[in-house]
Amino acid sequence: MDPTTLETVWFLLIAILWAGYFVLEGFDFGVGMLLRRLGRTTEERRNLLHTFGPVWDGNEVWLLVAGGATFAAFPEWYATLFSGFYLPLFLVLVALILRNVGVELWGKGDTDTWRTRWEWAIIVGSAIPALLWGVAWANIVRGVELDANAEYVGTFFDLLNPYALLGGVLTLVAFLAHGACFLKLRTHGVLLERATAIARPLTIAAAALMVAFVAATILRQADGGGVEVVSAVLLVLAGLAAVAGPVALRTRPALTFAASATSIVLVFSGLWAELFPNAMASLGPGPDLSLHAAASTNYTLGVMTVVAVLLVPVVLLYQGWTYWVFRHRVGGPDAVKGDTPLDALGAHTKA
Repeated sequence: MDPTTLETVWFLLIAILWAGYFVLEGFDFGVGMLLRRLGRTTEERRNLLHTFGPVWDGNEVWLLVAGGATFAAFPEWYATLFSGFYLPLFLVLVALILRNVGVELWGKGDTDTWRTRWEWAIIVGSAIPALLWGVAWANIVRGVELDANAEYVGTFFDLLNPYALLGGVLTLVAFLAHGACFLKLRTHGVLLERATAIARPLTIAAAALMVAFVAATILRQADGGGVEVVSAVLLVLAGLAAVAGPVALRTRPALTFAASATSIVLVFSGLWAELFPNAMASLGPGPDLSLHAAASTNYTLGVMTVVAVLLVPVVLLYQGWTYWVFRHRVGGPDAVKGDTPLDALGAHTKA
């Protein structure tokens, strides 16, 4: 049965939440992975942490809301996804906790050993989700082994197929490039020079991987019964946006960051367009899990819609205000010596 209007609306809203999470948390992951590569001293690493310190927890709200919305709007989808992908999602959760604790505790000690330990926690805690999110969503769209009750009957190693691993490497490198592009907008001095130097090879690598993933996805669609036109168009646009990034890098860093964000949004939009009207594709022995079969009642979806209309604009305004307040560049000869982003904010306010 085709999904109802409210089911389609909530499918689109959840897709927007995931896309927003990947764009915003993507540069957090990128900066986290580049922490020791770009920051050579304690003060430089402190300033790198200041670039995303005020916003990382707000960025993670997008993930929490996406998960909560999936649970409320499509409980069968939530049950299948979180039970079948239990191990990789558990690894993502542990990594996120590790990274977040590292961000909070890095400045609480004065020894090099203390800071080095938490720096590696941030790096590893950023890299694991950056890799596994791509693996997970590539599998969701490609299809996994579901039985007649929509339960996953495959193994963890079935998820590590070539297509999914390509998706994982893509998100890992794309988030690295996204983080480097973000740093070009948020740093100056030597940090800006290093971010500029590393951004070019990363954006080129991300563009190459994006083109490869787009080609693999369209070929997979063709082999599976026909190319999904809307999905293919969005994927091709994602590839073009990724290629535009390195071209604009030297003269227009803001445009490069926008191209990176656009490519991330478009590639996941292309995957979601292919997935619709299903919640999860099946490779057998059972059928695909359709949105209608996975959905809550229309009454539940209606109540959720009213709540979303009232509260989502408030959340967006608040998060936008946070980005505006902490918009200043960091680093350079006037690098702030302090343990929190408020030190950097205070310095700019006095200036």
